[in-house]
This record gives sequence, C-alpha cells and structure tokens, in this order.
Amino acid sequence: MFEKLEQLDLKSPQRTAKIDFALQRRQPTLTVVLENIHDPHNMNAILRSCDAVGVMTVHLVYYIEEFPKLNHVTSSGAYKWIEYVRHTSVASCFEKLHDDGFQILATKIEPNAKTIYDCDLTRPTALVLGNEHRGVSEEVARLADELIYIPMMGMAESLNVSVATAVALFEAHRQRRELGMYDAPQLSPEALRSKRVEWLMK
Repeated sequence: MFEKLEQLDLKSPQRTAKIDFALQRRQPTLTVVLENIHDPHNMNAILRSCDAVGVMTVHLVYYIEEFPKLNHVTSSGAYKWIEYVRHTSVASCFEKLHDDGFQILATKIEPNAKTIYDCDLTRPTALVLGNEHRGVSEEVARLADELIYIPMMGMAESLNVSVATAVALFEAHRQRRELGMYDAPQLSPEALRSKRVEWLMK
C-alpha cells in the first residue's frame, strides 16, 4: 500500500499538496447538522460550503424526508471529502454532540434568537439547519443551546437554506481565522497521517 501511495505522490504532486493544505486546515470543532433537507441542489451547495471552510463532519438527521440523491459533479467533489454521521432522531444527535463538547446553535427566526454575529463560533460549534419549507423542528428549537438568525435588511424574511449555511459558516471562518485557528493543524499528527492515506486513495 505504501508503495502505491508513493506512486500517487509522484504522479500528482499538486494534488498531494492540495490534500495536505486542506487537511492541515480542517476544523474538527466545527460541524453542521442538517434536519430533513430534501433538495439535492441545496445539499450539494451546503457540502461545498462545508468543505470550503474546513468542516470535517456533517450530521444528517432524517426521519421524515429521505436523504436526497447527490450529484457528485455539481458538488464539485465536496461530497467525498466530508464524513457523514446519520441519525434517526434529533435527541440522539444532540446527545452525541453535547457529549463531544459542542454548543448547538439552531437557525430560527424567533424573538429570543440572537444574531449569528453575536455568537462565539470559535468554540466547538454545531450549526443546525432545517427543512426548506418547515425550517427546524420544534424539538430542535427546544433542545438547542441557542437559536440564531441572520439579520436581513430587505423585505424577505429569510435566505435559502444553502445560502444561510454559507453565511453562517463563513462567519465561523472569519472568527476562526482572526484567532489563528487555521494557522496550525487541529488534527493530531496520527489523525493527519491516517486521513492523508485515506484521501490519497480516493
């Protein structure tokens, strides 16, 4: 296997360098939870944003809609660089995230919600996005640590879910860059080596 990896390194040094660059900037303390997102175009766009800011894992909570069929072309390959954890209930997903030390921020326009710009997204953070038509469920709103929203200055009340995800993730990206969280790997040396082997084989 190691001979094969050496051949891959020599065959495509640019690809290897890109893999190393991305892995050294992965953010294991930033994740996204998707509750019953059904439009594959939205899903593909969300995954591209996740990859762009270094999200390693996306949590998929599906108990109404079926998981959408993804187009690996339109997602520009983002799908294969992200890990997925499937859950059949909100409670089990949130319990796992809390056990792992994540704060859970759910997007919902409510009087008691705070703006995304008033949240500390340098902490271990799970951003929860809901169904295109229903938004997040009442269970998500009840169990989340905070409800958040993106301030709007026009007549529309909300953004498309994929756009909202991008806005929230790039605010996390901004905060984390300012704190220098992309300047050194967050993954352990062992995890970096393991992921490097895995990605080179893809």
